[in-house]
Amino acid sequence: MRTLNDIHEEYDFLDSDERYRLLIELGRELEPMPDALKTDATLVRGCSASVWVYPVQDSAKLHFMADSNAAITKGIVALVLAAVQDRPADEVAQTDIAALLAPFDLKNQLSSNRTQGVPNMIALVREHAARIAAG
Repeated sequence: MRTLNDIHEEYDFLDSDERYRLLIELGRELEPMPDALKTDATLVRGCSASVWVYPVQDSAKLHFMADSNAAITKGIVALVLAAVQDRPADEVAQTDIAALLAPFDLKNQLSSNRTQGVPNMIALVREHAARIAAG
């Protein structure tokens, strides 16, 4: 997975249509999430599209699997994960993901129903991380 900084460097030079294409590409680069993990328990509430996020703890690092049934939304999911993927759970729980995504200016780049679920997605990622960090 690309780093958030690498993604932003590319994103910054693109026009609106190219930014959409980049988000779609990022979504396609997510590792496949098994359908068995796409359950009500992993569903992010408040998103206009269906979004699923599942945490996997691998030794000292937290890894997320995620998917969406909408291409642009899946790209936004990929951005959120790029901010926290494969980091210690306690670090993820304390990360201000919204601040890390602020340079992408998603609210002004995308329609409101594409971004309305982002705070819920961030909250779910941080809640999973806090629960895992607490043991």
